[in-house]
Amino acid sequence: MQYKPTTVKEPPLDAASTLSKKLRAGSVYRREELVYISKAVDRHLIQLQDKKRLQKLAQGLYYVPRTSVYGILPPKDEALVKAFLRDKNFLVFSPSSYNTLHMGSNQLYNKTIVYNHKRHGIFTFGKRVFDFRMRPCFPKTLSPEFLFVDLLNNIDEFAEEKDEIFLRAQQRVKEFDSKKLQYALSKYANMSTKKAVQGWLNA
Repeated sequence: MQYKPTTVKEPPLDAASTLSKKLRAGSVYRREELVYISKAVDRHLIQLQDKKRLQKLAQGLYYVPRTSVYGILPPKDEALVKAFLRDKNFLVFSPSSYNTLHMGSNQLYNKTIVYNHKRHGIFTFGKRVFDFRMRPCFPKTLSPEFLFVDLLNNIDEFAEEKDEIFLRAQQRVKEFDSKKLQYALSKYANMSTKKAVQGWLNA
């Protein structure tokens, strides 16, 4: 008689673990997306948070942790903002990007700016602060010309450095690509920025 080894069946996954297996590491989800794959979503969300398989970023917004040799990685800005806005039309950047222009501002910032068409205000996700600002239009990616125009649009936010930035901008305005700068002015500049920059260019 041939011996047949017995196989040990693994116990079935509990409902929360089943939900966990359907979530992708590094992704951000809204609660409303998860009700379709869980019949007791709120209980399961609490269980997954207790097991460290899920992090709550804000009311109704959750992150599936992605790990590296350095520990748990934060969610990518684009994934977080896309889930929050339910939209993919936005521009995310740090105000520190202005420092690349060398206009006199060398501040470090603990917030991230989000230009978009839907939300306006300061929102905190986990320990990170996002400044959502509604704008009629904005580019898909940053460029020196856009940053130059946007810096001048927001010049009043740099109260202590305002005069220095304005003077440096006037001195360096002709260093930028003229066609790209004119395009940025026509698409993104407010009236005071347009007037100032056109005056410098025509001087």
